[in-house]
Amino acid sequence: MSNIIKEVQEELNGKNEFPDFKAGSTVTVHYKIKEGNKERVQLFQGVVIQRRGSGATETFTVRKMSGNIGVERVIPFNSPFIEKIEVNKVGDVRRARIYYFRERRGKSARIREKKVYATK
Repeated sequence: MSNIIKEVQEELNGKNEFPDFKAGSTVTVHYKIKEGNKERVQLFQGVVIQRRGSGATETFTVRKMSGNIGVERVIPFNSPFIEKIEVNKVGDVRRARIYYFRERRGKSARIREKKVYATK
């Protein structure tokens, strides 16, 4: 039964090719917004706090500071409004959901960047 459901979900989903990212990564999401009969692309840049779900129900939460106020946005992975996702930095965190990031301000809100080692 569950195999049939997965097959139908895969057929219905438009396979969006997005880069790999996880919690701690800084991403820019290019999101289409319709206002009346006009359409424009809005950029939302922030730190990924979590990824949850799988298949058609997968979502991720992006948090940014707008002035002095934290703004979070939950974005469905299979949304037709996502035009593009760019990974700006790959963060090095030890947890899959970094909710503790909400209470951090200033220097304590920094996330280490993952070191990439060259292989020979």
